[in-house]
Amino acid sequence: MTASPVAAEPVGAAARHGVPVRLAGLRRSFGTTHALDGLDLDLAPGELVALLGPSGCGKTTALRVLAGLEEADAGRVLVDGEDVTDRPVNRRGMGMVFQAYSLFPHLTARENVEFGLRLRGRPGARRRQRAEEMLELVGIAAHGHRFPHQLSGGQQQRVALARALAIEPRVLLLDEPLSALDAKVRVQLRDEIRRIQLEVGTTTLFVTHDQEEALAVADRVGVMRGGRLEQLATPAEIYLRPATAFVADFVGLSNRIPGRSGPDGTIRVLGQTLPLVAPDAAPGTPDAPVTALVRPEAVDLLPAPDGDARVLAASFLGPISRVSVTLPDGTPVVAQVGSDRLADLTPGTPVRVRLRPAPVALAS
Repeated sequence: MTASPVAAEPVGAAARHGVPVRLAGLRRSFGTTHALDGLDLDLAPGELVALLGPSGCGKTTALRVLAGLEEADAGRVLVDGEDVTDRPVNRRGMGMVFQAYSLFPHLTARENVEFGLRLRGRPGARRRQRAEEMLELVGIAAHGHRFPHQLSGGQQQRVALARALAIEPRVLLLDEPLSALDAKVRVQLRDEIRRIQLEVGTTTLFVTHDQEEALAVADRVGVMRGGRLEQLATPAEIYLRPATAFVADFVGLSNRIPGRSGPDGTIRVLGQTLPLVAPDAAPGTPDAPVTALVRPEAVDLLPAPDGDARVLAASFLGPISRVSVTLPDGTPVVAQVGSDRLADLTPGTPVRVRLRPAPVALAS
């Protein structure tokens, strides 16, 4: 299957302030490894785009090339229509937040936020006012007098975000900013970052390996593989209508269920006819064997004495649960159900497996 990026209109971008960003034909190699292989990416003014993909796919390299921390072997970087490909880091107008907080340990939170303004020669009174505004924006104005070692990890990352925003950057770059935090703090700060980004309106590139994080915060998500974009679309489209088998398999959970090709871009799976998200990906041979990628939430389980599948195990996840069953041919299938149904789906229970008529992808 050919990997061709699928574009989607940015959500709400027209209502925000910010600058357009364009990465055009970026190539970057490290020895024989092609970290970027002709990457094209456009960010609309005020848009937050999240780059998602496995380790080594090129997402961090793309961010570092945009920042000026890496030099591309080929291609151009344009910010607000200006070619900044050959500009040094300090002349690109980028605000950067990384996994490591990189705060100066001998400076207070307020002094850390002021640091970039001091380098730019801003007067002391203006620096202090701007720092207080940014600390208020990120919700830790009461801790401006504290040193980094007196702050929690989440608070330190808020200071790092305030410092990046204090200089009024043209573009905000976030490279795995939450991965060092525990789960609860990560979710809280993730939502705060999105709130702040919407309020400030800065065009933002967010790099993460966390699928939930990308889907939760971004206007559009770019799924990368081998230095290229497999798909660039809204979170809903990435999840519900993946453009390639790789995207379908990488984002979220998918069952691999054997089936047969049918007419007009359909396939037969478990006795049901389902549409394909990409009809042109259907095999040209009628009744050819295929493997469908089916989301757990599209699988329904009906307890029945004559059911030909058996419940193996169940995982309780709060309001929802995941139930594993095995088909007669031994194929494992995971279904997502309401936790109130677990009492009827204990291990060993015979069930019938039914699929909701949602479009599915084909495995490559």
